[in-house]
Amino acid sequence: MRVGFIGTGSMGSILIEAFIQSGALSPDDLIVTNRTIAKAERLAATYPGLLVVKSNADVIRDSEIIFICVKPAEYKSVVDDIQGGIDAAQIIVSITSPVLIQHLEALLPCKIAKIIPSITNFVLSGATLCVYSDRMADEDIERLENLLSHISAPIRISEEHTRISSDLTSCGPAFLAFFIQKFVDAAVEKTGISEEQATQLASEMVLGTGKLLTTGGFNPAALQKRVAVPGGITETALRIMQKELCGLFNNLIHTTHAKYEEDLEKVSSRFFDAKGQIT
Repeated sequence: MRVGFIGTGSMGSILIEAFIQSGALSPDDLIVTNRTIAKAERLAATYPGLLVVKSNADVIRDSEIIFICVKPAEYKSVVDDIQGGIDAAQIIVSITSPVLIQHLEALLPCKIAKIIPSITNFVLSGATLCVYSDRMADEDIERLENLLSHISAPIRISEEHTRISSDLTSCGPAFLAFFIQKFVDAAVEKTGISEEQATQLASEMVLGTGKLLTTGGFNPAALQKRVAVPGGITETALRIMQKELCGLFNNLIHTTHAKYEEDLEKVSSRFFDAKGQIT
C-alpha cells in the first residue's frame, strides 16, 4: 500500500514518523511533498527509502491513501491542484478541522475521510478522531482505522462535534502541560524543590493517572473520590480548585469554538461564494 502526504509540517511529520516507528508503514511505502521541499528532504534523510516528489500531482498519481496536512488557508489551492488527477478509488484524508466533508465532496470525486490527530500519536498513544463521508465503504474505513490503530485509538465522531472533541484530544495535551507547568512553578517557588525533580514527579503522575483513567477502571469523579479522603489534604485542596477554576473551562471552550467558527467561515468562503456556488 502506497500512502502519500501533502504537507510535512508539524503534524504531517508527526504522523509520518509515528507510522514508520510503529511499523505500520516502512519508508518505502511513503511518498511525500511539501511547499518547502527541504523539509520533506530532511525526513527522507532520516528515513532512507521515503520518496520525496516535487508536486502534489506526483503524490496523487502514485498513492492509494493521501493525507493532506496543510493549513486551512492553503487547503483550497491544494484541492484545485489535485482535483483533475484523482480518481474515485483513492482516499483523501484531511487533518484540517475547519475543512468540512461537504467542502471536499463538492470538488473531489474520491473517497473522503477527516481525521484529527494529536501530538500524543508521536508516542503511539492518544486518540485519533475520525469522520467519514458516505463514499467510504466499510472496508475503506477498516483499512484506514487499521493503519491509525498502530499509533492511536481511532474514535469515530460526528462532524458537528469536531471542535469539542479536538479540544479534549488535540488541544488537551497543551492545556494539561500548561497546568503541569504552573503546578511545577508553584512547587519550586514555594518549597525550593528543584524544577527538574518537580517536573519528573509531575510527569510520572500524569502518566500513571492516564493509565488509571484508561485501563485502571476509574473515571475522573471516581478517581478524585478515591484519592480525596474526607477531611484530608487532597479534599481541602480540591475545594480551592473548585472555587478558583469555576467558569475557566466554559470560557476556554467558548474561546476555542469562536476561533473555529472564524476559521470555518474563512475556509467556506474559499470553497463557496455568497450564493453557495463552488468557487
